[in-house]
Amino acid sequence: MSFGSQTPRQKMINLMYIVLMAMLALNVSSDVLRGFTLVDESLVRSTYNASEQNIALYDALAQAMKNNPEKVGPWYEKAQSIKEKSDSLYLFVGDLKARINKAKQDDLEVSSFVMFSPRTGKGAELDEQINQFKEEVVSLIDNPVQKKIIEDNLTLNIPRLFEGTPAAAAATLLTKLQSDIRYAEGEVFHSLTKDIDIGDLRVNQINAYVIPNSQYIVRGGKLNAQIILAAVDSTQRPAIYIGDKQLPDAAHGVYETVCNSIGEFTLNGYMELPQADGEMLRRDFSQKYTVIEPSATVSATLMNVLYAGYDNPISISVPGVANGQVQASIVNGNGTLKAVSGGYVATPTSIGQPAVIRVTANMDGRSQVMGEYAYQVRALPDPSPFIEYQDAQGNVKRYRGGAGLSKAALMNTDGIVAAIDDGLLNINFQVLGFETVFFDNMGNAVPEISSGANFSSRQKDMFRRLSRGKRFYISRVRAKGPDGVERVLPTTLEVIVN
Repeated sequence: MSFGSQTPRQKMINLMYIVLMAMLALNVSSDVLRGFTLVDESLVRSTYNASEQNIALYDALAQAMKNNPEKVGPWYEKAQSIKEKSDSLYLFVGDLKARINKAKQDDLEVSSFVMFSPRTGKGAELDEQINQFKEEVVSLIDNPVQKKIIEDNLTLNIPRLFEGTPAAAAATLLTKLQSDIRYAEGEVFHSLTKDIDIGDLRVNQINAYVIPNSQYIVRGGKLNAQIILAAVDSTQRPAIYIGDKQLPDAAHGVYETVCNSIGEFTLNGYMELPQADGEMLRRDFSQKYTVIEPSATVSATLMNVLYAGYDNPISISVPGVANGQVQASIVNGNGTLKAVSGGYVATPTSIGQPAVIRVTANMDGRSQVMGEYAYQVRALPDPSPFIEYQDAQGNVKRYRGGAGLSKAALMNTDGIVAAIDDGLLNINFQVLGFETVFFDNMGNAVPEISSGANFSSRQKDMFRRLSRGKRFYISRVRAKGPDGVERVLPTTLEVIVN
């Protein structure tokens, strides 16, 4: 089945059906049964929405029938027939679902009994009714893609679907069938509605309208408004008056004025058009608009401060102005600001001195300052040291101390790393060196120095001698961040060997 030509609703239902069939292949557990319940509830909601849309379409057909029975009569009769068959099949499926739902959710016998019991089984009758409904539906739809979708949806292998199927799964399959019935019904109503042109617009009024480029104008910007008369004859343009002053014919209905004062204003005027009987048709128009002070929205992607020596992501926008017409820079000399894909990167240099970002925008061919925004500049916080290792599934883990670490994982790691990864920042630091402290049997401290990020050979030898429950400490970690500042981390990492 091709999903590309289906409505979003039908795509969602078919995806649910795929999930449902996958769940049927699993062992029946309480979690799986709860999954069926969730799918069933979602299908019920979708079916209810489809039913409401179908009712609205059917009511529109009924109203059209009332207004013009001669034209609409044949189509309305077809809609009535489909509605009756759809309702009948929907209720029949609902009765089967109610009988199945009387059993426990994990009952593997009830769906087989309801469908295939020698005297009372309804599987053959269900199959017959579905096929009859499908044949009538597809006969009323011209679109071959929709025909194929409906045929696929309403072609069921009932023995395969319901033989030995848990009650929860069988009920959900029937709910999906009810959804497909309403979908097919809706497609027929859409087709019939289109055939009788219910959606045709018949012009019975002539009114004047003002279409501004925006109802909010920055002070100093221009109000640009298109003024039109609905259903106007393209060979005869109306005369347009703003106040009592006529708009020149060369303006082609476009009115412009410079807005130098902030506040709410109203564009008033009228249009005149001579009619065939010599009378002059006049329509007044009125359009409110607001002139606002220049403004811009600036927000630090990470937080309300910037970090010195670090590329801080920044997003900058101006309401009503395209991003390509917006420029920004740091104007007080504390670093640089450059545009990158998706925003800007601010790199301040001096700690304690604010970085002032100025935003400008191209407004009607001229550059206008939209605002200046000051951000405090701080040093990057200290990172935390930890040991990276792989678990049994090959996933990279970070050991931060306090809990046990297997000796195998310890022996297989090269050294330590340092980073800020507090959920807000994710910044790696270069480890320049560190110290490990072991304790011998007499309780004496045995320090070992590493001159880089990796464990030294002597440190590795000490690891091999550690027994379960023993511990050692990693301290005096020296690290350098993207700001180029070298620091000794105050954190000591306690490693407990499992």
